[in-house]
Amino acid sequence: MGTPLLAINNLTVSFEQENKSFTAIKDVSLMIKRGEIMALVGESGSGKSVTSMSILQLIPSPPASYKNGSIIYYDTSGSPIDLLQTSTSVMEFIRGSKIAMIFQEPMTALNPVLTCGKQIIETIMLHQGLTKEAATAEAIRLFTSVKINEPAKAINKYPHELSGGQKQRVMIAMAMSGKPDLLICDEPTTALDVQVQKSILELLKQLQQETGMGILFITHDLSVVASFADAVTVLYKGEVVEQNNTKELFENPAHPYTKALLACRPGLYPKGFKLPVVSDFLSNKNYVTPTVTLDNIQPEVMGNKTLIAVNNISIRFPVATNIFGKVTKSFTAVDNISFDIKEGETLGLVGQSGCGKTTLGRSIVGLQSINEGSIIYNGETIAAPNKKYNPHYKKIIQLIFQDPYSSLHPRMRIGDAIAEPLLVHNILSNASERKERVMDMLNKVELPTDSYHKYPHEFSGGQRQRIVIARALIMEPKFVICDESVSALDVSVQAQVLNLLNDLKASMRFSALFITHDLSVVKYISDRIMVMNQGKIEEIGPANEVYHSPKSLYTQELIASLP
Repeated sequence: MGTPLLAINNLTVSFEQENKSFTAIKDVSLMIKRGEIMALVGESGSGKSVTSMSILQLIPSPPASYKNGSIIYYDTSGSPIDLLQTSTSVMEFIRGSKIAMIFQEPMTALNPVLTCGKQIIETIMLHQGLTKEAATAEAIRLFTSVKINEPAKAINKYPHELSGGQKQRVMIAMAMSGKPDLLICDEPTTALDVQVQKSILELLKQLQQETGMGILFITHDLSVVASFADAVTVLYKGEVVEQNNTKELFENPAHPYTKALLACRPGLYPKGFKLPVVSDFLSNKNYVTPTVTLDNIQPEVMGNKTLIAVNNISIRFPVATNIFGKVTKSFTAVDNISFDIKEGETLGLVGQSGCGKTTLGRSIVGLQSINEGSIIYNGETIAAPNKKYNPHYKKIIQLIFQDPYSSLHPRMRIGDAIAEPLLVHNILSNASERKERVMDMLNKVELPTDSYHKYPHEFSGGQRQRIVIARALIMEPKFVICDESVSALDVSVQAQVLNLLNDLKASMRFSALFITHDLSVVKYISDRIMVMNQGKIEEIGPANEVYHSPKSLYTQELIASLP
């Protein structure tokens, strides 16, 4: 580390649309040195992605307008090149071969109709000028270096045939194929479980040390930053509010916004403690995180009566059938598991992607049939093999989906979306009463009443999460399943939603199954934690006991993978 690699100087980028102008980033300056990992941190909408895409000139002008500033790339000889002023041909050469980017969502960044091998071979031939045979050999070498399983076979697979972690490795291999000086990583581990996240971060660190490249690592996860980055730049509403080396920034944050991001992490607090949020720090610059005492921990009333009992259930999916349509091969997603949930209890369910968490949750709400066993609600069997799910229980058992945007109809107003369950189940006698109930629910989830007439695209990610919570709770359910409902949210928005769920749970007195791969969140929100691995239960017990003194080797590995 030492010689400059990239310098952004007083960059301002605005977007012009319909005679209106919005400034996405204002006077942003940062320096990345060779061999350095610089983290760019901030909430959604802070300007992180606009900054990174401006480096590679991936935002067309118009609608983008580069008001002032410069982006200087220093080549291997130290000669400066202003990327905002360079020609299209030079920019095309730099893009991929000198500066490469790993995008946030590999499934949308990879072409679904081309094999992974074809996509990376094409990139190698373009940037390195190799023959197809040589490029194929290089692709296998790159797949091997990023630890993709069976690399010689993987090059013939399509993106949908690989897991999320493996697809992310394909993206890393493609980015590394041009042997770049600078690698831009845009939230590359946000939606990954902790073990896959750890392996990806270790891989990036190893590649960085082997090649000496610089990394611009964009994230909102400060836990990752602490263990990965050398220096940190904090963005807030498009402006740089703080820059420092990682150790100093974490030990002595100067700006209230940085202090807020560090203080909002749920893993720092016990269950029932009301999490601080960003507005606490920004509205009061002398705000100090309150000390945890019995007075500021919200007590929860939990009964001894069993509400949900899952008895020896198994769920299998057909993999192959014969010419008569009979299943000859199947995959067991949930394998003979049993547990119960008490009235008023929150059971946290954790495990790697593909372990069967979501399948299990869907079976309780009637969206997935079971092959063996039974699910009992309040003493009555609601799910069993070849048994039709009683529609009555769809009113009292509700599911909060993982992705609020895809679970909301883009052309349906929010008021109608929240009221729809009332209409389907014929609850309340007329539209006026339903609207009144929706308005009350919007107030409970802390959304303004004018949200009723708006569409999903007019809301932020955190606001959309509140909308799907309102839609699930409008039926006043007794049991709620939260499927990764905060995993993709910024740490500050995550704190707001967790506080909201705690408040609603206390006032509406429902029980919950909280599905997540984030162990710090599940420790904070849950009474007990259940750990799943490959369709089986590895461990179940009180939250603090499982988190701090895990008995299962698998759980110990999960805890050890935390950044």
